[in-house]
Amino acid sequence: MIEVTLLGTGSPLPDPGRAGPATLVRAGGRTFLVDAGRGVVMRLAGAGSGANALDAVLLTHLHSDHTTDVGDLVTTRWITTFAPSPLSVVGPPGTGALVEGVLASLAADIRYRTTHHADLEGPPPVDVLEVGPGPVRDDGEVVVTAAATDHRPVEPTLAYRIEHDGHAVVLAGDTVPCATLDELCAGADALVITAIRKDVLEHVPLPRLQDVLDYHSSVEEAAQTAARAGVGTLVLTHYVPALVPGTEDEWRERAAAHFDGDVVLGDDLLRVEIG
Repeated sequence: MIEVTLLGTGSPLPDPGRAGPATLVRAGGRTFLVDAGRGVVMRLAGAGSGANALDAVLLTHLHSDHTTDVGDLVTTRWITTFAPSPLSVVGPPGTGALVEGVLASLAADIRYRTTHHADLEGPPPVDVLEVGPGPVRDDGEVVVTAAATDHRPVEPTLAYRIEHDGHAVVLAGDTVPCATLDELCAGADALVITAIRKDVLEHVPLPRLQDVLDYHSSVEEAAQTAARAGVGTLVLTHYVPALVPGTEDEWRERAAAHFDGDVVLGDDLLRVEIG
């Protein structure tokens, strides 16, 4: 079984009820965090996990709303573990520079803590792995594979396929439909993907919101991707505009017009069991 928890279903627009983009995946005794939007450490606690329980953080891309709380993960893991335990951060090229910048921003905090706590012998240990399309890890229990997605002009961007015990979940992040995502999703049990309501946003006369339309999948496009790949369950997240209580059926109906599997959406901490 693979367990997926939507830790943060929000967008760059602050929402008191939704943390920033982040998804927790538990499989084969491993725990992966996909993206690290605002509030992720608090949501990890709400899901019964924490920064010190993560086997790896998998970043789909380096947009700020997906990486805002990398620093909180780094610091929280550092101060809540009592033996060397590097945080593994995996992402596209540029991830190393992001982490270097985070550590630089924490310089004063690191100095304070290492001065005060003798058991903290150096800065927070972080292992960075920059990856492109292809294998990411295979420990005999869980296999993680990456593929390119299309979120241009943001590039490179990645989706991840996590496989365990004959089941597979794909976490797509922000993207428009593309062949590489279709290939990664082929035969997967579930697809977790950002979805926007283009039918709503296209009527908002703000250039910055109009720009959102051309590099995210609409609900309909996400459903079409799932259908082409033969995915069993479509999990929508990172809702733009925010998912208003009482409108869930509108989102499901738009997806169901193109996809006959299960369509899942909801609030932060929604948990979905796959397999």
